[in-house]
Amino acid sequence: MQHGKYRFIAGFLAAPLGLYALFVVWPFVQSIYYSFTDWTGLSPDFSVVGLDNYARLWDDDVFWTSLRHSLLFALLLPVLTIGLALFFAFMINVGGRPRRGAAVSGVRGSSFYKVAYFFPQVLSIAIVALLFQFAYNPESGAINSGLRAIGLGGVQPLWLGDPDLALWCVMAVLVWSTVGFFVVLFSAGMASIPRDFYEAALLDGAGRITTFFRITLPLLRDTIQSGWVYMGILALGAESFAVVQIMTTGPGGPDYSTTVLVLYVYQSAFRDGAAAYATTIGVALLVVTLAFAAVVMRLGRRERLEY
Repeated sequence: MQHGKYRFIAGFLAAPLGLYALFVVWPFVQSIYYSFTDWTGLSPDFSVVGLDNYARLWDDDVFWTSLRHSLLFALLLPVLTIGLALFFAFMINVGGRPRRGAAVSGVRGSSFYKVAYFFPQVLSIAIVALLFQFAYNPESGAINSGLRAIGLGGVQPLWLGDPDLALWCVMAVLVWSTVGFFVVLFSAGMASIPRDFYEAALLDGAGRITTFFRITLPLLRDTIQSGWVYMGILALGAESFAVVQIMTTGPGGPDYSTTVLVLYVYQSAFRDGAAAYATTIGVALLVVTLAFAAVVMRLGRRERLEY
């Protein structure tokens, strides 16, 4: 049975690893190489300029502004999204009142809530961004119209037109559009936790808060860690780009108040014709993403709980 085992395994792994190296690893290597050139992206001609792009990056105020915004997204979005998702999932699965034949149950209508929370995932992020762009319109948007309807006509923020509010408006959209996915993810994790644990805790006099922190949270730690990394990657990558690109003025405005690293990469490459500099920003984004994932994985390291 052992004869040719490793050749058999290598035969199955060769194709997927080859595709991964070709379409994932090799583009990263190319990007790092082009960051040391003056390639415009519009011509096959370029020359090696050494660390000039990195020196320009160091003195670029827009880069540091976009880096600060991206780090804010990476730090706050997972906290808000996963925190809300854990609360909703806990209420849906074990947060209801005891019923006949079940000491532990979710709130009434939990099946409907699961569908309602997951609904934004059915919509494209581009559609979500367009809907909220209309909602944030200071003249005819749903939010300011609602404020006028309840007698708060004097409270009419510019929302996306206000440099102090624009970034928080974008962040709210990202939380709304992603929290449903994690509600379903954590609900699946909670459904796998034996009900006996909760029933024993209730018999010992534990309340909902104690049950959540003593049973649910420790047993979902691996799932939360994976969700944290995934949400951080979304916040640093495509999701934040789509929302900022579609919703904001500029895009990235007003006055660079919503510019994030991934948007700055796009603008440098396709608006400014500086593909080499864009790859330099992309390398910085790669470092930030890897550092974020490494920190989360390191902080979440522990012995696996079996149940």
